[in-house]
Amino acid sequence: MRLVAVPAEHRDVRWLRAALQVAVEIEISTIPPYLCGWWSVVNRKCDAARLVRRIVSDEMYHLGIVCNLLAGLGGRPRIRGSAPRYPGPLPGGVHPGVHVYLSGLTKPLLRDVMMAIEAPATPLTGKAHDPFSIGLFYDELLKAFRLLSPDLSLERQVHERIGQDTLRPARTLEDVERSIEIIKDQGEGTSRSPSDGVEARHVAHYYAFAEIYHGRQLRETDGAWGYTGTPVPFPDVRPMAQVPEAGWHRPPPEAQRLLDDFDGTYAAVLEALDTTWAEGDRRSLRTAARRMRRLETPAVALMEIPITGTRTTYGPQFRPPG
Repeated sequence: MRLVAVPAEHRDVRWLRAALQVAVEIEISTIPPYLCGWWSVVNRKCDAARLVRRIVSDEMYHLGIVCNLLAGLGGRPRIRGSAPRYPGPLPGGVHPGVHVYLSGLTKPLLRDVMMAIEAPATPLTGKAHDPFSIGLFYDELLKAFRLLSPDLSLERQVHERIGQDTLRPARTLEDVERSIEIIKDQGEGTSRSPSDGVEARHVAHYYAFAEIYHGRQLRETDGAWGYTGTPVPFPDVRPMAQVPEAGWHRPPPEAQRLLDDFDGTYAAVLEALDTTWAEGDRRSLRTAARRMRRLETPAVALMEIPITGTRTTYGPQFRPPG
C-alpha cells in the first residue's frame, strides 16, 4: 500500500523492483494454503481436487513470471528470506483484513482464505469486495512499466515449462503486458467474463473456488451470472485443523518427525527457487519442482495423525528451519 501511494511521476525502476518483490511475496503466500486444501482431499480425481490442483500450478507459474520480470530489471527475487508465516495477512497490504491460515479444505477456508485472496474488486457475482485487490496491485505495476518502458535483461530470466503453461523471458513491454494480464485473468477473470483468459479453458481462480464453495458450476442466465450449473460435490477430506499461530504445541514424536522432514524439504524448495533466479538456472527450477512433489508424502501422513481430544488431525506448518 505504501508503494501504491507513491505518485506515478515518482515511480522509477527502483520502485518497480520493490513492487515486484512484493508480487513475489504475494504469489509465494498463496501456495501453502492451496496445497493444504488440495492434499486434504481424499479422492484426487474428483472435480474439487482437480480445480485446486490446477490453481496451485497456475500460482507457481505466476511466481515464475514476477521473478523473471524482477530479474529482467536487474533484481534478485528474495524467496526463502520472505517466505510467510501462517496465520497472518497477505503481503503488501493487498486485501487488508484477510487472515490467511493453513487447514484442510473446508467451506470457511474456501470463503475466508481462497476466495478472499483471489477476489476481484468488482466480481461478476455478489457484492463488491475490498477495492485493493491483487489485480489492482498488478494494474499499478503495469502503469509503471508503461510509463518507464525499462530495458529488460535476459541474463537471469528462465524459460521453462510449469504445469500447463510455459514460462518465457520478457523481452519487450508487450511481453510484460501479456504476462501481467495472464496473472490477473487467471486469478480474477475479467470484468465481462469468469474465464481465465487463456483460450477460455477454465474459469478464473476466484470463480473456481466459489464453485466448490457453492457446490455448482457458474453459469450465465438472462445476462446474470450465478452458481446454477452442474453440481460440484464437496469432497471427502482429511480433517486437518488450523495451524496455530505458534505452530503445533508438543506434537507426538511421529508428527514431529514428519514436521521436521516436511520443513527441511520446504526449505530446500525455497533455496532452489532462490538459485534459479540468482543464476538464471532452469535446472534449479526443475529441482524445486521435484522437491515440492516430495512434500506431499509427509503432509498427507501428518493429516492422518489425530490431535488428542479433537476430531481433527495435524498438518504441515510451512516453517523452514532457521
